[in-house]
Amino acid sequence: MTSNDPLHGLTLKAILSALVERIGWEGLARQVDVRCFKHEPSIKSSLTFLRKTPWARTKVEELYLQQFKS
Repeated sequence: MTSNDPLHGLTLKAILSALVERIGWEGLARQVDVRCFKHEPSIKSSLTFLRKTPWARTKVEELYLQQFKS
């Protein structure tokens, strides 16, 4: 049985790292308006925030799909 989820098998850390590598923290902050991407951004602090904030995680996942799966 295969999953129809395009993010299947990807961790949030992998998604965030790929986005930072491709568009940088500034690009990420422009696309997803959250403080953790603007003020002293780090993978660790951003992961903590995204895991606790479903709407922001959804926006990051959607941005990943736009950037890498189109």
